[in-house]
Amino acid sequence: MTWFRRKNNQPQTLSVEQQRAEKLAEIGAQLWASRQEQGLSLEEVVVMTRIPKRLLQAIEEGNLNELPEPIYIQGLIRQFADALGFNGVEFSSTFPIVYQQVSSTSTWTNKPINQLRPLHLYLLYIFVIVCSVSGLSQILNNAALQASTSQTDQTNAQKESFAQPAQSTKPLEIKPFSNTLLSAKDGQPVQIGVILKSSSWIRVVADGKTQFEGTLPQGTHRTWKAQEQLTVKTDNAGGVLMSVNQEQPKEMGEPGKVEEIKIAAKTRF
Repeated sequence: MTWFRRKNNQPQTLSVEQQRAEKLAEIGAQLWASRQEQGLSLEEVVVMTRIPKRLLQAIEEGNLNELPEPIYIQGLIRQFADALGFNGVEFSSTFPIVYQQVSSTSTWTNKPINQLRPLHLYLLYIFVIVCSVSGLSQILNNAALQASTSQTDQTNAQKESFAQPAQSTKPLEIKPFSNTLLSAKDGQPVQIGVILKSSSWIRVVADGKTQFEGTLPQGTHRTWKAQEQLTVKTDNAGGVLMSVNQEQPKEMGEPGKVEEIKIAAKTRF
């Protein structure tokens, strides 16, 4: 820090810059000592005061060259002192804003500096507070808007993901067989294929001979052929999809009901 001393204890007439530098060095030393005693870092004081670190450091070091106009320096000292538990108004009022020359004939210059309270200094405080509140409000509003937009996009994406399967499965709607006696084209053998939607009992008879009888698990895919006629019977018609000669599969009937379907190789009139 920069310290100004009087040599040989002789009174000297100091310029306004010297007065400010000397007082700032004294004030900065007190603030630095108080901050160290409280175990606070400059970064923590920055959070408390919203004053940039370089300005706080310049105050502690008594560096006038790094600080703004004297009127603003006094305001910075006040905020710094308040953050450390001092009476900021009284503490900052000792920093000279205008040059004062001691005169025996002048009475108003002997008044303590803390009686000089410029109106525009308080206006500056109000301006700083309004700007801080406005900036914080804008940040919070932007964060809330981004969160709302993200949530809306996610909801829309979920709706689309649920809607797409419904649209894609609509053309694959499977209707049950409407007749229990079907016929294949003339001169062609009969071929059926079954796909088990759910575990079901099933019996298949080809040309009068039983080809299969038993319970098939869900997901089973089986095929049978016959030259004249195929008969398929199940106890769960809605759980069995059946196709004739590789056509589109259809449910044999309603779920949980017994159904028997016969497919002949020749058309019957």
